[in-house]
Amino acid sequence: MTQIVLNEVRKSYGDVEVIHGIDLTVDSGEFVVFVGPSGCGKSTLLRIIAGLEDITSGAVQIDGDVVNHVTASDRGLAMVFQSYALYPHMSVYKNMAFGLENSKMPKSEIDARVREAAGMLQITDYLDRKPKALSGGQRQRVAIGRAIVRDPKAFLFDEPLSNLDAELRVTMRKELAALHSKIGGTMIYVTHDQTEAMTLADKIVVLQGGRVEQAGRPLDLYNTPQNVFVAGFIGSPRMNLIEAVAEAEGDGLALVAGGTRVRLPAMAGISAGDRVTYGIRPEHVILTDSAEGADMSVTIALSEQLGGETYLYCNAEGLPQLTVHQLGQLPIEEGQALHLRFDRPRMHLFGADGQVIANGVAA
Repeated sequence: MTQIVLNEVRKSYGDVEVIHGIDLTVDSGEFVVFVGPSGCGKSTLLRIIAGLEDITSGAVQIDGDVVNHVTASDRGLAMVFQSYALYPHMSVYKNMAFGLENSKMPKSEIDARVREAAGMLQITDYLDRKPKALSGGQRQRVAIGRAIVRDPKAFLFDEPLSNLDAELRVTMRKELAALHSKIGGTMIYVTHDQTEAMTLADKIVVLQGGRVEQAGRPLDLYNTPQNVFVAGFIGSPRMNLIEAVAEAEGDGLALVAGGTRVRLPAMAGISAGDRVTYGIRPEHVILTDSAEGADMSVTIALSEQLGGETYLYCNAEGLPQLTVHQLGQLPIEEGQALHLRFDRPRMHLFGADGQVIANGVAA
């Protein structure tokens, strides 16, 4: 297994810098997911690690060796692309064996590796078929199998599931997680889908504008986001985020936005007059019977009844639309008025600079 370290890695195209001094360690055997919106630099960073893009400055280390000037073919890494990149005129077996044959590996060892990988990925029955006779999921398994047979130092995945339908994506996510558990290799995976990131990763690296916004275990990012961007990006549906102004109220504060006042105890980091953003996840919004003790009153714009759970999309004057998630089936219809209270220990507070003030507020 392999450790990969990035030290102050920068990448520029002419005068435009797209990767801004990234420091990152991918530990041996770790499954790390790069996630972020389109254009955030995640695929560029993966290609830098693979050796498909040169860096402008900094260092890429693989097991302690700086590989800045080592070619992609000599880094010992295997990359799986979104497009599968299979040879259409070759059988599945030949697609998986081709790279090994070029390295002059003995035929007996090639055959053993191909059949072992095919069995692991449940594609043994398709070894004699051409790619055109396979489904999208089967083609992706072949592309992964071609990487496995090389016994690489690490696996690099560039949005490998984005061409698959929703149901097959879920199936392939499970298979990738099982594969990592079985072979224990170092894996770096790029996606724009934060659900994939949450379900697959040992560590998530959230990127935006060529910078690392936050890196850590999935639930750490979910429970303790360090800035507004991570708070809004990690979680589906996304966290409700409301911009407000703090006002003094009795011994505490009130966060004022639109026609609402959310009362908080006095706390470090917020003073009267400060502009703040407060956040609450949809599952941490509580429905109350009356306006007394509620944080706001809303009108239902849409109710989605999904059987085991209900999503409510709520409007309040001067505020962005709020999402509420409740377990079970709720007999709530469009236009109905509701009263909401925010679970204080689950609230998140961010300053005018977007950085966290508190993850959780005293009740």
